[in-house]
Amino acid sequence: MNKVIKVDPLPGGYLQVELQDGRCGEFDVNPYMTSDFFLPLKNEAWFQKVGLFFAGIGWPDGQDLGPDTVAAHLIPLTGKDPQSFLRAVWAFD
Repeated sequence: MNKVIKVDPLPGGYLQVELQDGRCGEFDVNPYMTSDFFLPLKNEAWFQKVGLFFAGIGWPDGQDLGPDTVAAHLIPLTGKDPQSFLRAVWAFD
């Protein structure tokens, strides 16, 4: 099983994620924010509280996403998408 080893919030409901296998990319949390359970994450201040939770990611009120979900939907950083590249630079400065 893969493991999330670093997570940083980005603007617009995205996360910058690094996995144990060396892959890095963005994860779009927006599709999950349509459910009542994840609705508080629409608050930018609350979204910023993301952290590592077991092998995945989570927030203080119990919202969490497992490493398999994150890995399956990771948008790889390829350097071809300028917006993605800029968000990555901001996240890891």
